[in-house]
Amino acid sequence: MKNNVNIKKPQGKLGVMIPGLGAVATTFISGVLLTKKGLGRPYGSLTQMGTIRLGKRTEKRVPKIKDFVELAELEDLVFASWDVFPDNAYESAVKAGVLNKEHLDPIRKELESIKPLPAVFDRNYVKKLDGPNKKTAANKYELALQLMEDIKKFKQENSLDRLVMIWCASTEIFMKPGPVHQTVDSLEKAMKENDPAIAPSMIYAYAAIRSGIPFVNGAPNLTVDIPAMFDLAKKHQVPIAGKDFKTGQTLMKTIIAPGLKARLIGLNGWFSTNILGNRDGEVLDDPESFKTKEESKLGALEYILQPDLYPDLYGKFYHKVRINYYPPRQDNKEGWDNIDIFGWLGYPMQIKIDFLCRDSILAAPIVLDLVLFIDLAQRAGFRGIQEWLSFYFKSPMCAPELYPEHDLFIQLMKLKNTLRYLKGEKLITHLGLEYYD
Repeated sequence: MKNNVNIKKPQGKLGVMIPGLGAVATTFISGVLLTKKGLGRPYGSLTQMGTIRLGKRTEKRVPKIKDFVELAELEDLVFASWDVFPDNAYESAVKAGVLNKEHLDPIRKELESIKPLPAVFDRNYVKKLDGPNKKTAANKYELALQLMEDIKKFKQENSLDRLVMIWCASTEIFMKPGPVHQTVDSLEKAMKENDPAIAPSMIYAYAAIRSGIPFVNGAPNLTVDIPAMFDLAKKHQVPIAGKDFKTGQTLMKTIIAPGLKARLIGLNGWFSTNILGNRDGEVLDDPESFKTKEESKLGALEYILQPDLYPDLYGKFYHKVRINYYPPRQDNKEGWDNIDIFGWLGYPMQIKIDFLCRDSILAAPIVLDLVLFIDLAQRAGFRGIQEWLSFYFKSPMCAPELYPEHDLFIQLMKLKNTLRYLKGEKLITHLGLEYYD
């Protein structure tokens, strides 16, 4: 298969700029540093440990993804962050309580060198948090200019060849697209007028895109999922992706729901509840932030099960999601699911799931993969929404005229076929008739 994709080599250093130096960011950074030192393994990372089949099964060509496509090396990653709290990455990691001292102490010096820049922050959008390390300006547009200056300085001081920005900060209050989000001009006008429809995450995204930097949204915030950002990304020739890292309970839903649908097993109800005690749990204790997360977590089942096409099976199922802040658990989240299903002749059955997971441990490899893949997309000349990265998100972005794909297995096929396309390999359909003709 031939294509005209010219992928630039990943030469030089890649800067990774992260709004939010909390549990997810410090776990990600620490894991990269430990892996580079040979003191840890990047389990969960498709870019580091995953393989990709090329050609027919009989050819037995199954290289590692990192040996197949031109990805940046871990040794070339350089980190910077913004946070409302002034703690360096080591102090923040200790407070987060995800990694133990045995992991943190060998990389303490490197972590202590990562000190967060003053953040663009407004407590009206994240009501359960506040801190002293904040930028000030006359309006939101000037705050964006300050971020752009941070980006420029970070690139110059570290002799970076390329940069990406990935949002690892907290969930903002629920927002819907409005008139100010429709065009670049209306967006910029609203920023200059301090319009409340412009959330802090949008200011970061605007600054990144204006600087020619790919932006990834790891939270369910509206952020780049608006027409103005789509146009801005195309204008400045950068890829964007999001939203909301798919880690615990929703990951399980996108694994199990496709299986139920594949076997045409009916669903009466799906009740999900979570307990977690990290900063994310504290933020989500606010109803307005929870509403943003709830919208993200509720969407997957509707899209996967397609009740309009299967009304007898999925037309009336009841879906409820709860998140409970419980400090003793810290980052060790527990997700309970009660699934009421029915089969042949309508006889009822149940599935119970108790997923005792570690939120940041599941998120860290996602961050790494997205950093490396969005950089690949930039070097390959991909622009705007990167739907092929839906595999990593609870609420995957897609073109406005499409519906998002939530089935984890279709998402993975789409991702790997995109990699095959980039390298001129034949796309795999799994038809397999050629083996039997």
